[in-house]
Amino acid sequence: MSIDVLIDKMTPCLEEILTGKIFQTTFSIAKIEELEGLQANGWNFDWIDKEMSRCNVYKLQLNDDDVIQGLVAAEVVRGAVHIRLAESAPHNIGNNKKYSGVGGHLFAIAIKLSNAIGFEGHVFFDAKNMKLVNHYSENFGANRIPTRIHIYRMEINEINAQNLLKNYTLEGDLNVR
Repeated sequence: MSIDVLIDKMTPCLEEILTGKIFQTTFSIAKIEELEGLQANGWNFDWIDKEMSRCNVYKLQLNDDDVIQGLVAAEVVRGAVHIRLAESAPHNIGNNKKYSGVGGHLFAIAIKLSNAIGFEGHVFFDAKNMKLVNHYSENFGANRIPTRIHIYRMEINEINAQNLLKNYTLEGDLNVR
């Protein structure tokens, strides 16, 4: 699986596109029942696929709102956190999206997880294509990692991860397993 999330805006909170109003966010571990049937509701990925069983799947929400704005699956591996998958909710994609800032928040959650387990924010992920490689390089300072595992494997190093976190005010429960 490759990451296909555009970082549309570096916002400390989510911004409602129509009004410009800012909303505080929170994150927590998603429950299986919240992930079941998402594809039938327009989500692209199967969030309960067996490949997700080793991951912490976090949901991003507005404070005091149950609607999931985005999901990120983060897997703890040796020395880093692998962002296995990230997806904005269908209502936050395209020309008619409701909120901007979701993509960056999802990466920030994975970086917070990396910090919490002692990896100083270091994360890696597989971009879907070269356009996204350039996008993540420009927006996050991500670098390509030469590997045969995936042609577009990238990392956000500890320094760039900490700089990225300075842009976000999201709070939540990592509940690391």
